Amino acid sequence: MTPVTQQGHASIDAELLALLLRGNHSLAATLLQRFGSLRDVVHADLNALVEEPGIGAAGATAIRALPELARRYYASSLQPGEAIRSPADTESYLQARLRHLGHELFCCLYLDNRHRVLRFDEMFRGTIDGTSVYPREVVKESLAVNAAAVILAHNHPSGVAEPSQADERITRRLKSALELVDIRLLDHLIIGDGKATSMASRGLL
Repeated sequence: MTPVTQQGHASIDAELLALLLRGNHSLAATLLQRFGSLRDVVHADLNALVEEPGIGAAGATAIRALPELARRYYASSLQPGEAIRSPADTESYLQARLRHLGHELFCCLYLDNRHRVLRFDEMFRGTIDGTSVYPREVVKESLAVNAAAVILAHNHPSGVAEPSQADERITRRLKSALELVDIRLLDHLIIGDGKATSMASRGLL
């Protein structure tokens, strides 16, 4: 399969943006050139979008609604009681929930012994380090929903999906805490800009 080049990604971004703008390809290209990327267009200041010739309030609102639409779409794909079908589904769901945030958010996806979703919780907000994530709280909530397994996730607002040393330390602490109550830690996903890194696949669990 031929890899998609950076230029190819830009062309696809322009085509998708044009669809929102009633097929106005020149306007889509102008927005991408002004703001820098599709992500930057979507997260641009609403007033700046409204003031752009040819956009207007309706167009700006439609563009700004894209992240929430994506989050709701993927949230509906992992409803309580549904089994996780593949790691790719989980990754897409978590990316939709976390990749566009400007702050770090640490989340837990609780599963039963058949890997059916029990609950998704946004647990801790802020810098992810040994003092801001509390293993006892994760264990407490896991027991409250009778979870057999947990998938952890948090985002890196920088867009870089590489686990830090702090990420590795807190993952080891959480795994040890969950093992004490016979709950498996399946993975810890680091969500970046368009990419997620599985700590399990890196052998870091």
